[in-house]
Amino acid sequence: MLLQYSIYFIIAALIFGIFGFGRIASGFASIAKILFVIFLILAVLSFIL
Repeated sequence: MLLQYSIYFIIAALIFGIFGFGRIASGFASIAKILFVIFLILAVLSFIL
């Protein structure tokens, strides 16, 4: 679920970046990074447990 949201935000950031909305694109990219890091942490924890 988090990985899907991360992918959606990356796609939105790319679309906004193509159309020239730099601040919005950077916001979406930072949200995507945060969600991806949370996903990685939860994935590692689930593999350990």
